[in-house]
Amino acid sequence: MRFMHGFTPETERLAEAVFAYARDRMKLDPVPMDGPVPYAQLLEQAGQTITPEGIGGQAALTLFDDVLSRACISTDHPRYLSFIPNAPTESASLFDLVVGASSIYGGSWLEGSGAVYAENQALRWIADLVGLPEGAGGVFVQGGTLGNLSSLVTARNTIRYRLTQAGKPLPSRWKVLTGSQTHSSIVHAADVMDIDVAVAQVDETFRLTGAAVRAFLESDEGDGVFAVVASSGTTNLGLIDDLEGIADACADHGVWMHVDGAYGGAGLAAPSIRDRYRGIERCDSFTVDPHKWLFAPFDACALIYREPALAKAAHTQNAGYLDVTHTDSSEWNPSDYAVHLTRRARGLPFWFSLATHGTNAYTEAIEHTLAVARECERQVRQRSYLSLVAEPELSVVAFSRAGWTSEDYYAWSERLMSAHVAFVTPSTHEGQTIARICVVNPRTTTADINTVLDSMA
Repeated sequence: MRFMHGFTPETERLAEAVFAYARDRMKLDPVPMDGPVPYAQLLEQAGQTITPEGIGGQAALTLFDDVLSRACISTDHPRYLSFIPNAPTESASLFDLVVGASSIYGGSWLEGSGAVYAENQALRWIADLVGLPEGAGGVFVQGGTLGNLSSLVTARNTIRYRLTQAGKPLPSRWKVLTGSQTHSSIVHAADVMDIDVAVAQVDETFRLTGAAVRAFLESDEGDGVFAVVASSGTTNLGLIDDLEGIADACADHGVWMHVDGAYGGAGLAAPSIRDRYRGIERCDSFTVDPHKWLFAPFDACALIYREPALAKAAHTQNAGYLDVTHTDSSEWNPSDYAVHLTRRARGLPFWFSLATHGTNAYTEAIEHTLAVARECERQVRQRSYLSLVAEPELSVVAFSRAGWTSEDYYAWSERLMSAHVAFVTPSTHEGQTIARICVVNPRTTTADINTVLDSMA
């Protein structure tokens, strides 16, 4: 049998090559931008990679290095300024290798208690930033989409139970209420759950307010709303909703408050902007993606509940072969807190980086990215051909270029990408094409920002 486990001499050579690749990749400063390649070109360069006899580890690694990796945009490039960039610390990336090599199952305390303990310490740091009580807890899931879905499943299960216990009728259709700037994952979660999405009016600054939530809940349309999703940093414009007012409205009407902080929640670690999150400590659930602004590798979303027992009631899977994992109620099984069962201990690279560098280093890095974003805002204001779309609040700066059509924005973006200068894709707001810069990489400098803005002159 050719497929054998065991650390053979060939495996030893492959390990050295893999370690060398990982080390050399992380030493690049800056990393190459690279970029997408047409399918026909990849087919010509890479050919058929899966064959009956195999091409060998060394050949596969060389193919990845020389061809496949070059056809992927480096999300940790300092001028990767689109979507939400990814800039893991070297320690987090290195420990990702350790997690993969350790064959840890992160779904139950029985099989991975040490890993779960470490992950939960990282979750506790985040819960403390939010201001949640000592009993709060949760799990690291794949991303914000799964985190938001899991929180809404918990919310519906909880509100349904409370209505049933109180002898009140259940609505004919469940609804989740949010603002127009909410992340696309909320609509997707609603489709999966077969519920409706209700959109409340946002204010002149594009934020969802407590007054708007209250008005909606007290209207005829409010029937069936079991949860409100607020944002602590919208993806497109980086805005924080009126969390305090929304918390008041939710409390008064017995509605679950979920805060989507996938991108912006990391700003809680920055003292300079902490006051903008007033009210977040009253949420019932919260998500933040460490693979965004908390310098962890893909993929890790921290999902935290005020009362984890409510999530456990909604998500625990029962089967004869799982009974052994539920014998001790004091043990923490991460699989019980989201829409999943099998899971890798994806929070460990984040934990390792936190443990290595300390939380003060995270605060300093986030404050640095905020300072660069503020300089970007200042540069936009100074240039007569540019104008802000909204007042920046976090590290997203959205702006428009005078006289440009949608085609101009896309042509500009393509020029930057083709020249491997920067990755800055257009976005839209209020039906208009705009430019958008998001700074979460501590290696991004004001010079990088000026390079991009100068290219629009």
